[in-house]
Amino acid sequence: MSTADEYKQQGNACFTNKDYEGAIDFFTKAISASPEPNHVLFSNRSACYTSLQKFSQALKDAEQCVEINPTWAKGYNRVGAAQYGLGNLDEAEKCYKKCLELDANNKIAKEGLEQVEKVQKSRFEEPDLGIGAMFKDPQLIEKLSKNPKVAELMKDPSMVAKLKQFQSNPSAMGPQLLSDPKLMQVLAAMMGVDLSMGNESNSLPKDDYPGATGSTSTEESKNKEEEKKQKHESENVQETKKEDIQEPEPAADQDKSKAENLKAEGNKLYKQKKFDEAIALYDQAWDTFKDVTFLNNKAAAEYEMGEYETAISTLTNAVEQARELRTDYKIVAKSFARIGNSYLKLNNLPKAIEFYQKSLTEHRTPDVLNKLRSCEKDLKKQKELEYINPEKAEEARLQGKDYFVKCDWPKAVESYTEMIKRAPEDPRGYSNRAAALAKLMSFPECIKDCDRAIEKDPDFVKAYIRKASAQIAVKEYASAIKTLDEARARDTKVNNGSSAHEIDQLYYKANQQRFQPSNPNETPEQAYARAMKDPEVAAILQDPVMQSILSQSQQNPAALNEHMKNPEIFKKIQTLVAAGIIRTR
Repeated sequence: MSTADEYKQQGNACFTNKDYEGAIDFFTKAISASPEPNHVLFSNRSACYTSLQKFSQALKDAEQCVEINPTWAKGYNRVGAAQYGLGNLDEAEKCYKKCLELDANNKIAKEGLEQVEKVQKSRFEEPDLGIGAMFKDPQLIEKLSKNPKVAELMKDPSMVAKLKQFQSNPSAMGPQLLSDPKLMQVLAAMMGVDLSMGNESNSLPKDDYPGATGSTSTEESKNKEEEKKQKHESENVQETKKEDIQEPEPAADQDKSKAENLKAEGNKLYKQKKFDEAIALYDQAWDTFKDVTFLNNKAAAEYEMGEYETAISTLTNAVEQARELRTDYKIVAKSFARIGNSYLKLNNLPKAIEFYQKSLTEHRTPDVLNKLRSCEKDLKKQKELEYINPEKAEEARLQGKDYFVKCDWPKAVESYTEMIKRAPEDPRGYSNRAAALAKLMSFPECIKDCDRAIEKDPDFVKAYIRKASAQIAVKEYASAIKTLDEARARDTKVNNGSSAHEIDQLYYKANQQRFQPSNPNETPEQAYARAMKDPEVAAILQDPVMQSILSQSQQNPAALNEHMKNPEIFKKIQTLVAAGIIRTR
């Protein structure tokens, strides 16, 4: 079964290829598969709906994104784009501004806000305030039907008919526009203006104007009453607006200033390592004014005191409060990172990793990323150490040996791998696996395993021999000879030369194949000329001691046997024999 992340990646690929319907399908599956509500998935699906101009669905997803993570700036961009698509310019403007409050450098929000302001300006610059342009929208009827402000009005067939008439002939709406309150309300919705219409029963009849049939005094009385009523309503509106734009109460500013002073005093005590006193001041600061920074500072003091579980509790509360207060996501990231630090001190690596990942989701910093990678590495080592079991290792070794005897090399490799995991310091596991790999002709891997075995036990002669055999198989003759020299020295030291015969055979084989002629009919002169091109052969023949030994052996061949008791001389003579310089009968 695919995970939410896999569905998300497939959705991203579809979106890149402009397959928005396919992307929606994958993001929907990712949302269902996600163990917790994921704001990014709703944001991505909203973007797909916007690309398909399905703005109502886009708005629904965007609002869900903001509800899950109200401190994520990008979510407000999604809401703004959907509102803009629905023609709700005022709402779109608010959302883009909210995004910029959370992220002042957000390029998309800046561009969106400029576009909204540009459209608003262009409407008022046009002679008909942009109304004619709005009626050119082919999706006008559909958008208005989905607009909650005028959805009921759009159920009236006569209203739909009027709008279609204005679409074909915008100039025809002039006379009707001023005389039809319902049409005015629809127009207000199109312009994104919240226009509160009075009750139709309060509107004056068409014949109720100065000069119409009826008592003049009655008309004047009605006009005075209407003016008085309008004046009263105007005063109420002004009073309401005044309340809406009131400045924050001075007391709130004083509380914030007092809290900041308490925090500053707490920081001084923190630096002096007077943590209890610092915590008391941070608590006072929080009680005076709600700022999550005070809780983060309190947790830092608790952390320094070694009270890691208490710090976790404080930071968990800080995150909850931050969500309610819509605190900057960078501060939330810091809270999560400090929870991770506390779990690390408690040696709970899985939890530490979980909260470092949450911190990076909010805000990515190199410091937290390095801590996450370090924890993941330590957790892997911890699991490897927990897996070590000598008894299980021995069972795996015997099982591997049984498979090896039966010539089931893949199963042998599998069993020896299990042995290595159960006993990583035992060189036999690496050496035995190398033998099985050699049977499978995986010589590079075989050489690596031999190196690991030698690293674990430098006197493990069998590992040297297996390594040299593999090196010969891949035609690394010079390296094989060097490995055999080391094997001979170790064998003499720890085994009294018990493996000397096997080492000599490999030595001869490496040298023989090293100087193997390409032409089977090669003459002695040609062999000598080819051998002299080898730097090692040339160096041996130019050695004065070797020149003396070779000269003496021509007079007395038996003397050569005496000289070959010296390992260094033996090696050089073997090289010359393999090169064809010295021929034996």
